[in-house]
Amino acid sequence: MQTILDPVNEPAHDAFVEKKSEFIGDAAHVDTLDEALAFVESIRERHPKSRHVAYAAVTGGADGRVAERMSDDGEPSGTAGKPILDVLRANDLTDCVVTVTRYFGGILLGSGGLIRAYSTGASIAVKAARKAAIVPCRRYLVSLEYPQLKRFGQILAAVDGTQSDETYAADVTLVASMPLDNAARFEELVTETFNATVTPEPMDVVNRAVALD
Repeated sequence: MQTILDPVNEPAHDAFVEKKSEFIGDAAHVDTLDEALAFVESIRERHPKSRHVAYAAVTGGADGRVAERMSDDGEPSGTAGKPILDVLRANDLTDCVVTVTRYFGGILLGSGGLIRAYSTGASIAVKAARKAAIVPCRRYLVSLEYPQLKRFGQILAAVDGTQSDETYAADVTLVASMPLDNAARFEELVTETFNATVTPEPMDVVNRAVALD
């Protein structure tokens, strides 16, 4: 899967004109559907004189569950939100929202013309966006003694892992994250290296975005 990196305050953007109607596509990264709805409202505020602001949003996927939402915003049913959502699905995108704003030019496009126009609006926004591959990662809570930190860092490097949320007290507690495919190897290396004295506690699976060249 992939995601869009452009933030909601600086979304990817492009536009075109079809039979005197202007269609403006905007695409941004979001983590929740609530954030997607807030983005849609911000686009409405930028274009108070537009006729329609249709959108589609997709979030989730790390745990196999994907949430989707779309709206035709007054266009005939299935002619706006669904074509935008189809573009997101075709590009295997998640954690993002795409809006297509229409300034009506006075010429009716018909159902087929609307579907093509909203699909094009979404496609050009996605094409303009910076994208990243989504890598599902397993997170672990780990407790270490201070002398173990250096070797633990080497283990993380070997499994393309990262660490965060460090707490330094009598021991060091941190959160380790690595690609799901490397999780079993990580557990083996920790057990072997520290003679089973360190036991990573599995937490959850989250998405990590890796920018595409």
